[in-house]
Amino acid sequence: MIETQLAKARKGEVTAEMKEVARDEGVELQVLMERVAKGRVVIPVNRGHRGLRPKGIGEGLTVKVNANIGTSSDHADPAEELQKLEVAVEAGADTVMDLSTGGDIDYIRRLILERSQLPVGTVPIYQAAIEVAERKGGIVFMTPDDLFEVIERHARDGVDFITVHCGVTLSTLERLKAQGRITDIVSRGGAFLTTWMIYNERENPLYEHFDRLLEIAQKYDVTLSLGDGLRPGCLADATDRPQIQELLLLGELTERAWEAQVQVMIEGPGHVPLDQIEANVLLEKKLCKGAPFYVLGPLVTDVAPGYDHIVCAIGGALAAYAGADFLCYVTPAEHLKLPSPDDVREGVIATRIAGHAADVARGRRGAMEWDERISRARKALDWEQQIRLSIDPVKARRYREQSKPQMDEVCTMCGKFCAIKMVKDFFRKRD
Repeated sequence: MIETQLAKARKGEVTAEMKEVARDEGVELQVLMERVAKGRVVIPVNRGHRGLRPKGIGEGLTVKVNANIGTSSDHADPAEELQKLEVAVEAGADTVMDLSTGGDIDYIRRLILERSQLPVGTVPIYQAAIEVAERKGGIVFMTPDDLFEVIERHARDGVDFITVHCGVTLSTLERLKAQGRITDIVSRGGAFLTTWMIYNERENPLYEHFDRLLEIAQKYDVTLSLGDGLRPGCLADATDRPQIQELLLLGELTERAWEAQVQVMIEGPGHVPLDQIEANVLLEKKLCKGAPFYVLGPLVTDVAPGYDHIVCAIGGALAAYAGADFLCYVTPAEHLKLPSPDDVREGVIATRIAGHAADVARGRRGAMEWDERISRARKALDWEQQIRLSIDPVKARRYREQSKPQMDEVCTMCGKFCAIKMVKDFFRKRD
């Protein structure tokens, strides 16, 4: 039986993954190990995932960014998903999730795992529900064994973390029904499980058989990402009773996972007004004993289809500043279509900007220094250095090459009236 990163940290045993994360983050190894032992940092690393570059997520580390890729039932092209993976890596994502629901799902997942040096996450309920619907005629005919077989299949293939909606229970659904919402349930995994539970009049198997889930996670050292199946799908539904009841349950399940020496992070809400973001982060950190917080966005307005990567970056910066550890990107295609490779790039860059802005504000080592280096290059009118230091050098270079100023040292925005150039020339004359 493989010992998890959590189990080894508690024994005081330093792993190769801990060493690499500590080096990459500039954190003392002993400090990192203590945070892993307490569950405040996770290192998602399935030993079956060959060639993996480990990433640490949690307290005292840089804010991490996840990129969702994967097929749909309307569009399933494995080659395009590999292109999205390549774009996500080039744009600086820290992890990817394969959310495929169309085509040969096993093949696509294994292909991504083979090609990705980044940690890979999945949502096994998607595949379980789809396979049962194809084989038996409907999602409602799924058995707990069907679900857990798919979960173990993903773990055996080398998936590093899985989203599991364990907090969608009969009691939370009753609270949702009693309260009412505008958008009800927007989580696909949450909707699959809700449909099954209502039809079968049975408890969520992920909650009822949580110990079975822990056995699989412990066996492969798969990090559990406890999903927010009742997350708000619009601002008006944010921070309501069903959402908070689910979070209470996830806090209890976090402690059970830690007892089984399984790594855990908590997924957070999608649509949240600016004034409620900090409260949501504080609630998670308190109720889940400091477990890493993985947020989708948050999206701070509902009115910007086509620009939701910007909406996500606004909410993500504030959430990360308040203490969120892991930002799931949103692309310009959100709410509209399956994202293209270009959408993936835009989403990763926007979310990285949010994470970096939070790292600066949190005083993260090296964050402000990056800004200072590009500022010095800007003062020196060193365009090549500015491009190299930019968060998206590809786009920065393309814009620079499209611009043909009369003087090479300036740009076409100000031309000969460039403030930096004028001041520099003035001081040069004075000298």
